[in-house]
Amino acid sequence: MIMKCAATLALLLSFPSAATAEFFDCVIIPAVTVQLGAPVSGLLDQVLVDQGDLVVAGQKVATLRSEVERTTLEVLVLQAESRAEIEAQVSRLALAEKRLARVQNMVERSIAPREDLDTAEAEVEVITRELAIAEMRQKVAILELERARQQITQREILSPVNGVVIVRHRYDGEFLPQDGYVVTIAQISPLIVEAFLPVSYYRSVVPGEVLRVLPDPPVGGDYNGIVNIVDRVFDAASGTFGIRVLLDNTDLSIPAGSRCQIELKIN
Repeated sequence: MIMKCAATLALLLSFPSAATAEFFDCVIIPAVTVQLGAPVSGLLDQVLVDQGDLVVAGQKVATLRSEVERTTLEVLVLQAESRAEIEAQVSRLALAEKRLARVQNMVERSIAPREDLDTAEAEVEVITRELAIAEMRQKVAILELERARQQITQREILSPVNGVVIVRHRYDGEFLPQDGYVVTIAQISPLIVEAFLPVSYYRSVVPGEVLRVLPDPPVGGDYNGIVNIVDRVFDAASGTFGIRVLLDNTDLSIPAGSRCQIELKIN
């Protein structure tokens, strides 16, 4: 009987032990939270979104009043597109070059004095320089036009992420200081799951590992997330280290801010 029990124990020990699962508290938070303002101050013309609205990256969420800037833009468009001054100088230069050719011919034939040739050459040189100045002015006008367009762009506030508006700070007609905010947007796809584990489990979790995430009621459900970050610095006071898990939320079914449980399998 004793030999039979020993054989059974040896057989059990020959199989690898099954992994045990332990659960730890966690919290589900937005991947990114951004407070949107503008690089310039001014009066808000329109705030186009409200709390709870979904937005996509690049969507216009607010604009500042820009009547003065748009009028300036129209003036600069006319200046940048106009070639009247350049064409006038080109015509003057063509006429001066013809006059120079005639004077050169007359001087060669000793019909006109050398001073007339010097005068004609100087006139061509002056008009050539004036043409160069006119061309430079148009280039400056084009650059000024581009700057005016950028100034108008700075008065349009765009969302940098896909997400949801969680706070609306200001309304139409309010003054927006340069360090002020219009809305706060949270990116909720993907979500971040944060958990703190005892340092004794440091070797039990690695980046890229798939872990189960179980949101607390009333959210509920059972989801798989991928470990994104494992802290390399322990919190000595609590004897823990943090991990971050990326949780897909393409259908936006999981609200951020939920508490949860995360499953860690220990061999």
